[in-house]
Parts: sequence; structure tokens; C-alpha cells
Amino acid sequence: MFGKFEAVATVAVRDLKVARSFYEDTLGLDPNESDREEVLSYETGGSKLFVYVSEFAGTNTATAVTWMVENVGKIAKALKAKGVVFEHYDLPGMKRKGDVHSGGDMEAAWFKDPDGNIHAIVSG
Repeated sequence: MFGKFEAVATVAVRDLKVARSFYEDTLGLDPNESDREEVLSYETGGSKLFVYVSEFAGTNTATAVTWMVENVGKIAKALKAKGVVFEHYDLPGMKRKGDVHSGGDMEAAWFKDPDGNIHAIVSG
């Protein structure tokens, strides 16, 4: 039923000004024109990301958004230079070197936005 429809990642935040700085300045996303002041909208690699204000911002303890990238280590290093702090997990079958977890052909790194929403960069 839903196979032909586009899915959109949606992330709740407490403060759109702080979120705009993180998503645009830190992550390098270009904003779309939004017809609503309380929603930020971004195109990212053919997908969409909506960021909106909610009292429940940051309460999700699972990964909210995953970006499929070519070089996790290179992107992690660039984000770290911008002040992003990476999460470190003890995951079965994965080893960690610095901020990058690896297992088989997959590499991944996780970080949080200012509201505590978990984001991942993954290759493999």
C-alpha cells in the first residue's frame, strides 16, 4: 500500500533557532521554503527531513535519522571539528576505532542534535 509513496524523516526540537543553526551550519543542509513558521524543511539526498517544535523533543532513545554516506570516518572527523560529540555503543559484532563503529563491510557513527535526537551516518 505505501510502497509507492515517499517517506519523510521527522524530528522534534524545542527551539527552531537552535535547530536551524545545527542542521544548516553544522550538518550543512540547505533549507527548503516552508509555508509554516514552526517547521524547518530540508532536502537531503533525495529524501526530506522535517524539523518541528514539540514538547516531546529528544525523548526518542533510538536513532531518528540515518544518512547513508560513502566515508563515515571522513564525515565524522569533519563533524567533530564543528563540535559534534559522538555516541559510543557496545554493539555485538562491532568494534570501535575512535568514533566509528565497524562490523563486516558496515561502518557507522552516531551523534545527537542539541535536543538529544540521535542521528547516524552509515556506509557499507
